[in-house]
Amino acid sequence: MSSPAQSLAQTLAQSPAQNLVQSVDWLAIAPPTIAAVVGLVVLVTDLFVKDTRKPLLGWMAVAGLAAAALMLLPLLNGDRSTFCLTGDADVCSYTADTFTLAIQFLVLGGALLAALLSVTALKDADRGLPEGEFWFLLLSSAAGAALLPASRDLATLVVALEVASLPAFALVGLRQGDRRSSEAALKFFLSSVTATAVSLMGISFVYAATGTLYLTQVAERIQHVDGQLTTLTQTGVVLTLVGFAFKTAAVPFHFWVPDTYVGAPLPIAAYLSVVGKAVGFSGLILVTVIALPSYADVWGPALAVLAALTMTVGNVGALRQQTTRAYSAVRLLAWSSVGQAGYLLVPIAAAAYSDEPERAIGSTVAYALMYAAVNLGAFAVAALVGRTRTRNRVADYRGLYASHPLTALLLAFFLLCLAGLPPGIIGLFAKVTVFSAAVDAGLGWLAVVMAVNVVIALYYYLQWTALLFRTPADATVNHRVPAPLTAALTVTAVLAVALSGAPQLILRFADTGLF
Repeated sequence: MSSPAQSLAQTLAQSPAQNLVQSVDWLAIAPPTIAAVVGLVVLVTDLFVKDTRKPLLGWMAVAGLAAAALMLLPLLNGDRSTFCLTGDADVCSYTADTFTLAIQFLVLGGALLAALLSVTALKDADRGLPEGEFWFLLLSSAAGAALLPASRDLATLVVALEVASLPAFALVGLRQGDRRSSEAALKFFLSSVTATAVSLMGISFVYAATGTLYLTQVAERIQHVDGQLTTLTQTGVVLTLVGFAFKTAAVPFHFWVPDTYVGAPLPIAAYLSVVGKAVGFSGLILVTVIALPSYADVWGPALAVLAALTMTVGNVGALRQQTTRAYSAVRLLAWSSVGQAGYLLVPIAAAAYSDEPERAIGSTVAYALMYAAVNLGAFAVAALVGRTRTRNRVADYRGLYASHPLTALLLAFFLLCLAGLPPGIIGLFAKVTVFSAAVDAGLGWLAVVMAVNVVIALYYYLQWTALLFRTPADATVNHRVPAPLTAALTVTAVLAVALSGAPQLILRFADTGLF
């Protein structure tokens, strides 16, 4: 029989090894893992596939993203966590809760629709875009974007953010010999690298003050930091927020958006407008509401001001677009996305003043789901028109109803949803939900700014809508819509119509706790 001293020695000898053992919940991490694995499979397969069979890679990517999205269904039964601390099972690096699943559905669904648009774009490019690299980069970015909302420590959060962002730089500048594409990629790269550097410095300050990277532990320890570290902590909080403001394209960190959307392949612009926004906002929510609730008096007013500036600058920028300018349709959608980012910021700011921050954050999630469906639909129509009108001006949509009645009706419906007008009921309800979050939090001035901006946005949305039904300026051209584009239009149309008929499908997020 061993002595107590021998037993203690054996325990001490085993503990380091035991601490290295992690119990991995493979089902919980399945969605981002499948996207990453399929990306690697596509990259390797590209080495052995003939040029005539390259389109198969696109359908492999579509199937992989669909499989990743379907793996969200088994996770609906309850919250699951993995990569937890050995001594504290409640402190984990990865958590699949309601918030995570909602954002992962948005990310993977948005990536899937962008992939469908890309199948046609790559075929039209006639080898102007390297297919193997394109699909690998898109899947890699989608994997990082799906990982981010599940991240519950600052290290995983930053890694996921960069995995989502770095491939996107290359996707924007992937068109060889295209000056606009290279310039757009450079602007996107410089702005994102700056944001990352600022975020990392802020996170390092927070870690120095708290001694932990786990969000829940940061929330607890940051309230009791040593008095000598107060300035360091406050600086860390501000820098972290500034870094994520870059990622959300909030004013004044929005300057890269219009040129990047115009220079990127149109499916990638659609991807950035939805998935890129989801990445930035989910990261901002995790940092503010979970990690820094005790600093709500700092980030609450800051985000409220950013929301007001962002929606105003975005809508005024869209209002100033000339219909005859080259790529004005894409530029208008880009400025519109900046304005929509302002609306998305409102409930996050309201969470700082609310007794129920979960409900305020739910308003952001509900609005983001609505925005994703209708904005991707608008980009799908822009991709269709851009096949014959390469300059993609707003004026090119004049008389679209004469040549493509159903497509014109769909674009009109998407624009009315973005404007918040009937029959786009889901857009109206989502805006009312965001407006209510501001009023309930006592941010009446922000609600007034939002109301003014909604009226401003009506002008350019209705102007574009009216143009669809005017007499065509030249002879109409009828052409066959490719199957992938038809699929993307059908999915977005069904989602937008279904949500307008039953808005409670996503508005319930505004009434349920997400954390």
